[in-house]
Formats: sequence, structure tokens, C-alpha cells
Amino acid sequence: MAKAKITKETCLQWYELMQRVRKFEEKAGQLYGMQKIRGFCHLYIGQEAIAAGTVSGIRESDLIITAYRDHGLAVAKGISCDAAMAELFGKATGCSKGKGGSMHFFSKEKGFYGGHGIVGAQIGLGVGMAFAEKYRGTDNVVLCFFGDGAVRQGILHEVFNMAMLWKLPVIFMCENNYYAMGTSLGRSSNVKDIYQIGEAYDMPSFPIDGMSPEAVQTAVSDASERARKGDGPTFLEVRTYRYKGHSMSDPAKYRTKEEVESYKQKDPIESVKQKLLDKKWATEEEIQAIDDRIRQEIDACVKFAEESPFPDASELYTDNYAEQMDYPFIKD
Repeated sequence: MAKAKITKETCLQWYELMQRVRKFEEKAGQLYGMQKIRGFCHLYIGQEAIAAGTVSGIRESDLIITAYRDHGLAVAKGISCDAAMAELFGKATGCSKGKGGSMHFFSKEKGFYGGHGIVGAQIGLGVGMAFAEKYRGTDNVVLCFFGDGAVRQGILHEVFNMAMLWKLPVIFMCENNYYAMGTSLGRSSNVKDIYQIGEAYDMPSFPIDGMSPEAVQTAVSDASERARKGDGPTFLEVRTYRYKGHSMSDPAKYRTKEEVESYKQKDPIESVKQKLLDKKWATEEEIQAIDDRIRQEIDACVKFAEESPFPDASELYTDNYAEQMDYPFIKD
């Protein structure tokens, strides 16, 4: 892979986006403890470099679909913190009208198609989206995210075969944080290097440092270029780590404190901050100004969510079925 040239502007964008996601997630965790957010809640803390590197390696028109740990990717794809926090509060101003909650963020306008609660379900949907883009004749790419636990689902093998057979424009992104809920990768698979699974289908497959936005951008940029040329899918095993439990109800006692701390030493936000300082692309004061602006943004989104109305009772019967299906790409 040709290493992407990293500019001052790119590095600043990464830092700001990763801080926005981190502070949003920390606030969400705090509000969950206060019972202002209910239901399931899976935080993205520690995995921010994947979101930052991905969006800087694709076009705005490209599409993303993911699993239930979706807040970080949703914010990175352009869903506002206001709409994201309101959704967590179950408010009508949320990105899914308050009906989806933490696991089901959605925005057709931003090209973000969920947020899916069933393990592995989004893998088949993502390939369907890629088929639709190819059928329409666009040169958009679909990025289909899933965790290391979803790799055990049979649908993965079906869609790998299908995507390669039809050379679909999809990038499979396995966010490997080494634990499927509480089960370590080593206890659930004989194949420890997950990317090797793609090689059985002659799919270009690579392991990526998911704690580095630079490594993620390079891999995603290369894969998207390959897909746009009609050369089909790529499988990226993005090796990362979640600092918190699987969900807010998980005390994560299956990991040692030493293991968690070892990964925090490679924290992507601190790494990018240090690069900005070392290259004199930003001063401590300029970085602090970014931090202060993000803190104000997060405080404002909480206020927005708290002051927003709950969905009207009549909304219970809307958005369940489409009144009219329109497929403009299907020819008579």
C-alpha cells in the first residue's frame, strides 16, 4: 500500500474529529449512569482512529453501514452531535426520530445506514447496498463494518463469495477489538489473523493498525480506488481496542487492568496530538482551543436533547412500512 501523504490540515481534522467522538461517548456514558439514556449503549472509546481515518479516505457520497457500536462512525459521517444525542435520549429530533436509540442511528442524507442490533445482519445488507450502487452505475463505495464476533456468522462467507463473484464495490471492515462481548478471539477461532479468511476467496485482504488514522486512511483509500475501478471488494482487519466494556452493563472483568493500560499507551488521540506538536503544526494553546470548542459543542448537544420533545404518540404508526416503493434504477 502506498502511504498517504499527511498534511497539517488532515492531522488537525483527525484530532478534532477523534476528540469530538471521545467527548461525546464519555458524556453518553455519564448520562447513562444518570439514567437519562436508557436501553442498550455501546461506546466507541478507544476506536476513534478508525472513524477518522475512514472518512478521510473516502468521498462524501460513499455509504457506511455498521453494527450497534455506531455513535463514532455516525458522527464521523456527518450526523450532528445534536441529532445523535437526541436519539440517545429518545427524542423526536434524533437522527432516527427517537425511535432507534443507541443501536440504530440512521441518516440517508449523510449516507449512514445504521446501526444494526443483530450480530452480522448488516453484512448482508451492506453487500446489497453495494450491488445497488453497481446496478445504478454510480462509482460510490460501500463500507461495511462489523466486529470480530460477527466473523463467526455464516453470512460472512456467503457475502464474501457473492461480492467477489460480482466484483461489488464494497470494503469489508472488521473492527477487531479482540473480544466478542466477553469472549476473546483466541477462545472462539482457530484463525487468529482474521484477514486470512478473505484470502480463501482470492479477496485482497490486509491487517491494519486501527490505532492509527494514517494507517486506516491509507488502506481505505487504496481499497476504495480498487473498488471504483471495478476490481471488487477488499477485506481489512482493523486491529483496535475498546477501553470500556462491551456495553454499559459490562464490567469487563475478563480483561486485566494491565492489558487495558497497554493499549491506552497507544491512544490515537494522544498520538495525533503529539504529531501536531512535534511538527509544529499546532501549539498547546491552539489544541486547547479545539478542546474547549468541542466541550462547548457537547454541552450544547446535551441541552438540545434535554429540551427536545419526545415523539408524539401518533408516531408509533409511522415509518413501519413504505407506502410506495420507488426503484428508479429498475428498467421496464
